[in-house]
This record gives sequence, C-alpha cells and structure tokens, in this order.
Amino acid sequence: MDTSKMIKAYCLKTKEKNVPMHEAVISKTAKGGYMASGHDGKGNKMAAIMSEAKALQAIEDGVATKGF
Repeated sequence: MDTSKMIKAYCLKTKEKNVPMHEAVISKTAKGGYMASGHDGKGNKMAAIMSEAKALQAIEDGVATKGF
C-alpha cells in the first residue's frame, strides 16, 4: 500500500510522530468532528482527530473505512 496517502498520527506508547495508521476506521464525534482510529502495525492503538475534508479523502483513497 502507498504510505504517502495513509493517515499519519502520533503514537502515545512509542512517542513517535507521523506514524502511518493501519486498518483505520473513520468515525464521527458527538460534536460532529471526525476521528480516525487504528494501529501502527505493531499492535499499538492510535487515534487522530481530523477535518471533514481529510477524513472523506482518506475514505475515498481507500486507506480508511467508514464507521459512521
């Protein structure tokens, strides 16, 4: 998979920045925002808050699935 289109997030466990998120699922927050959750490929859970445009683009590119 092309890692340039993957959602990148901060991994709290390993303290690494811009880690590609695997098996990302986009969900809507209670206030109407968008959030991606997945893992870093090593089993560490990750989450990222993003804009509507970025979330819908990730779904369109096929790097994330729609969870709402």
